[in-house]
Amino acid sequence: MKASRLFSRRNFIGTTALTAGLTAWGTNTSAEQTSESDKPQGRLPREVWIATVSQHGLSADTSQGMVRSILTILEKNTAYRPDVICLPEVFMTTYVRERKPLPEAADLSGELLKEFMAFALANQCYLICPIYTQENGKIYNAAVVIDRQGNRVGEYRKIYLPEDEVAAGLTPGPLHPPVFKADFGTFGIQICYDINWNVGWKALRQQGAEIIFWPSAFAGGQQVNTQAWQNGVVVVSSTWKETSKICDITGEVVAQTGHWDRNLVCASVNLEKAFVHTWPFVRRFDEIRKKYGRKIRITNYHEEEWSIIESLSPDVFVKDILAEFDIRTREQLFQDSERANEKLRR
Repeated sequence: MKASRLFSRRNFIGTTALTAGLTAWGTNTSAEQTSESDKPQGRLPREVWIATVSQHGLSADTSQGMVRSILTILEKNTAYRPDVICLPEVFMTTYVRERKPLPEAADLSGELLKEFMAFALANQCYLICPIYTQENGKIYNAAVVIDRQGNRVGEYRKIYLPEDEVAAGLTPGPLHPPVFKADFGTFGIQICYDINWNVGWKALRQQGAEIIFWPSAFAGGQQVNTQAWQNGVVVVSSTWKETSKICDITGEVVAQTGHWDRNLVCASVNLEKAFVHTWPFVRRFDEIRKKYGRKIRITNYHEEEWSIIESLSPDVFVKDILAEFDIRTREQLFQDSERANEKLRR
């Protein structure tokens, strides 16, 4: 079936006033063939389904074997139907017994990437696919972004390399990381060692990233949660270790792999929400609740004095609520405070 005839979740959602949707994962479904039971029901306004993979316990003789193992994991979990899937750092050459020089590994990874491009097209999902890439004789630890049509739309190159990767001949990426515009929102990528420097994470947030994917060799622990709440973004890790996880903007874990969910988890996040410093805006919360009722949810974190204002209705947008009740996001409030302080210092 031609790509133009594949069922477009985003086109369907646009006509139903929703901004995230589902279609069968593992099948090519045309709009004409889609039944009412297949269409998204009761979705949150900007609900995004995210899948992440742990490479813990996997091994293969060759990179081709590892690719087959990862694809088998994805193909077995057809019920999840994610919008986007994140894979671990340079997974094609990890836990693989056959060792190749970096230039050969990069060439082979580029060839094997085609299998994931075909998977993305067949299943109408985005893929974050970390591999070695090369350009002008330089080799990068990178993450390639593949869209729902199976197109390679860009890549992020790891900014901070540990000493062993420098010694192996890898080149660090540019200090200013790119963001990617998807049909569900704007996202960015950091890789492994990058978590020890805030510059890349902050740059992504300043460019409007709502989700930051973090493929990694190590699990990261509380560092992953911290990057989420410090930057007010969803953070998704995909690692070689037992734990890969999805953290909401408050740093709370939405889902993670482990002993029982061994190599893949999938869960939804709602991007139609704002991170607010509770005081002084709490004074307007009762008015918001009175007007919008069940169409919104306000969650207060009493010790931190954080509040999350979240839309639960496709016809209510958080930016409109903030404007109506003169509420600034936590990020905006801090920026205004910095400017006020700098003005006085001058």
